[in-house]
Amino acid sequence: MIKVMIVDDSHVMRTILNKIIVESGFEVVCEAATGFEAIQLYAEYHPDIVTMDITMPDLDGVHAVTKIMQRFPNAKIIMCSAMGQKPLVIDAVLAGAKDFIVKPFEAERVKESVLKVLGLATPSAHSDK
Repeated sequence: MIKVMIVDDSHVMRTILNKIIVESGFEVVCEAATGFEAIQLYAEYHPDIVTMDITMPDLDGVHAVTKIMQRFPNAKIIMCSAMGQKPLVIDAVLAGAKDFIVKPFEAERVKESVLKVLGLATPSAHSDK
């Protein structure tokens, strides 16, 4: 079973994403509300995939990705961004994120991104750009 960690400072967003992930046949092994918590939980759970919110208080998603990738270079992280955050998404990809999905989440796009990043599906023509 594919293990997923959800990182978002919004409880509502974590709940929505959790439902999509579980309904897609994946397992949510942990959730984090901050970038610092994400780093700690990644080290503890070693999930197959991380969904990482870009804007969070204390430590934003870009910096959390950077720190996780420094310690775990094989980490597979998907950024979650609102429309209009393209510069931050680019920074996150440069830091090591493998893909991004745009809020509000579309269930099929979330599943497609997880499978693509894990190399279990071919990328489709659909894009969030």
